[in-house]
Amino acid sequence: MSSRDVVFESKEVTLLEILDRVLDKGVVISGDLVISVAEVDLVYIGLKALISSVETMERLRGAPFYGPMQEPN
Repeated sequence: MSSRDVVFESKEVTLLEILDRVLDKGVVISGDLVISVAEVDLVYIGLKALISSVETMERLRGAPFYGPMQEPN
């Protein structure tokens, strides 16, 4: 097999694994919807959503995360 040959493996992924990864890493969804008539914009809708776990957000912003068994000092 030469260095140009690429081997792809098929792997089944469950919905739980996808959800775990999204909550662990976080995901940003962004989109725009414009309704126009005769090239005149009538309605503009912008969507921005951040999906993540609270623990991940606390870790990324640098604040301490207190688990259910820990209390803040």
